[in-house]
Amino acid sequence: MKSESTNRLASKPHYPILDGLRGVAAIIVVTFHLAEPFSTGNLDKLVNHGYLAVDFFFLLSGFVIGYAYDDRWQKTTVGTFFKRRIERLQPMVVLGMTLGAIGFYFTDSTIWPMIHAVPVWKMLLVMLIGYTILPVPLSLDIRGWQEMHPLNSVGWSLFFEYIANILYAVWIRKFSTLALSILVAIAAIALVHLAVTNGDVSGGWTLNFEQVRIGFTRTMYPFFAGLLLSRVARPTQIKNAFLWCSLLVAIVLYMPRLGGAEHLWLNGIYDSICIIIIFPLIVYFGASGVMQSTKENRLCKFLGDISYPLYMVHYPLVYFYVAWISNNKGITIGAALPYALGILTGSIILAYVSLKWYDEPLRKWLRKKLA
Repeated sequence: MKSESTNRLASKPHYPILDGLRGVAAIIVVTFHLAEPFSTGNLDKLVNHGYLAVDFFFLLSGFVIGYAYDDRWQKTTVGTFFKRRIERLQPMVVLGMTLGAIGFYFTDSTIWPMIHAVPVWKMLLVMLIGYTILPVPLSLDIRGWQEMHPLNSVGWSLFFEYIANILYAVWIRKFSTLALSILVAIAAIALVHLAVTNGDVSGGWTLNFEQVRIGFTRTMYPFFAGLLLSRVARPTQIKNAFLWCSLLVAIVLYMPRLGGAEHLWLNGIYDSICIIIIFPLIVYFGASGVMQSTKENRLCKFLGDISYPLYMVHYPLVYFYVAWISNNKGITIGAALPYALGILTGSIILAYVSLKWYDEPLRKWLRKKLA
């Protein structure tokens, strides 16, 4: 039997356009990772600001969490909140790490020459730690990229997502709107400092002081700005919001690098404006959007449904792609394009299959077990 709080949570209106925008950003993330092997660094990436999709995800998460829970804590316990977050996030974390483990030894290449020498017990240990989403120490860096999760690189952002959720449930949910505004303002200053001094906000996936600082800085502003937005925003009625917001997300993430090596701060200003101003506006417009047709509603639902699975399953496939490019020196972007499109299409199909045959059934089972 459902509890009253469960019924109330289910009764809130939904924002399908925000789901659709999450899916659009997830697809762009895949293209970002597929384009990365053809760059020499942050200055010449083809999908140069694709990394900002993570900051957009954080802001969306803060908004949705605030909208879903902020006015319901008299009916919802911290324990119930964490059970629901684990139910929502962990199944795909486990699958993503498992896929990375299955493919690990098959990605031996010139870029990862140490893979063949990694003992099976060590790889399995990294996988088991990955199931918890806790980062592995550098002594367990079995791939050589200094990642928190060498079997599935994107796990780092889930680690910080969990931290933001813990901070919200245990402490920050109790903040008044004024106190939350002050926290968000301080976080914005820290974000600007990071972006301007580094030239971008890219980073956060290595377990050392500097990278963890970047991860916290990237998380604090967008997540809690999203929370603040959920408290103060009063959505209106905007037509064609999904179309225009999708275009704006694409423009922001596909924008070429600004300033070059001589003026790194200029790109930092761009990152800051996108995260602090443009992303909240996109979320506000998306929350205000009016669905134009049944087809648009179905598209947003599909994109929203696959967004998280796509994010979690695509990188194990990208490892194969990166290894193939590494083993075929001098290959052009044009020659690699069919393979990249194949990885993109395959990732979307794998995400949908994972959703229907694994994620949804397992979440349904967990919901009953954790009730």
